[in-house]
Amino acid sequence: VRRYGSIFTTHVFGEPTVFSAEPETNRFILQNEGKLFECSYPGSISNLLGKHSLLLMKGSLHKKMHSLTMSFANSSIIKDHLLVDIDRLIRLNLDSWTDRVFLMEEAKKITFELTVKQLMSYDPGEWSESLRKEYLLVIEGFFTVPLPLFSTTYRRAIKARTKVAEALSLIVRERRKEYESGAKKNDMLAALLAGDDKFSDEQIVDFLVALLVAGYETTSTIMTLAVKFLTETPLALAQLKEEHEGIRAKKSESEALQWSDYKSMPFTQCVVNETLRVANIISGVFRRAMTDINIKGYTIPKGWRVFASFRAVHLDHNQFKDARTFNPWRW
Repeated sequence: VRRYGSIFTTHVFGEPTVFSAEPETNRFILQNEGKLFECSYPGSISNLLGKHSLLLMKGSLHKKMHSLTMSFANSSIIKDHLLVDIDRLIRLNLDSWTDRVFLMEEAKKITFELTVKQLMSYDPGEWSESLRKEYLLVIEGFFTVPLPLFSTTYRRAIKARTKVAEALSLIVRERRKEYESGAKKNDMLAALLAGDDKFSDEQIVDFLVALLVAGYETTSTIMTLAVKFLTETPLALAQLKEEHEGIRAKKSESEALQWSDYKSMPFTQCVVNETLRVANIISGVFRRAMTDINIKGYTIPKGWRVFASFRAVHLDHNQFKDARTFNPWRW
């Protein structure tokens, strides 16, 4: 960005790509998805996620899946059970810790177990752990040369993805039979099966694969970095503990947290926002121009890729004072 400016042309995987580090341009790109731009990621990512993943969907199908996901995320099902499930899983894992733990690995286990629970109502066990091990191989494929002929890691990731899809396909088929016989569960898979759009097994499996990938790697990394940043910022840690202990003091020892408690944690949300800003786990998004587009005197030809960089904006000193410093009070 320092060398070429906030908007410039480059090549990604051999394709001409416009790189944007400008907030207004990024906002324009995101607001015009489905109108002027469509999702477009390298084939290597599509192979690992599946063509029906939410990240790669286009048009009306993307809108339907996105709407269904957000509806479930904001439903009473989540509000009634999410905090209880988080509390239970955290306690379960804490009980197994020794004097020394690898925080990143433990965060990944907790995140994966919670995601599987919310998506398919599976509790931690041998099946979920074997699935997690395959996911580790899939995720490695995102960070290697995407050429099966030359990359053992990528080839292994594709094989692991096939195993994951087969395991999830069995679950989807079983749950579809249960749903048709009248049995229902309160999870994301149930919402997909009950939808009016009659999603195919393949669509549901791709959707679940992508959600597990997204939740597993990004959330666990954010959790780990939040601990790191708070350890390095004692004042923030002290204020966070004070906020949590204030809520805890109003409850009996056995009383669980409620959704209203979660919503009354303003400084906690500031810590989350600042961790997301500094960490930049998702560095940006790819889109493709559906027609010739003029932006600030530049023309993006139809068919060209565009990369809207979040990281460049979040770490821009013109946007955030001392941009590389963890400062939750800025929110």
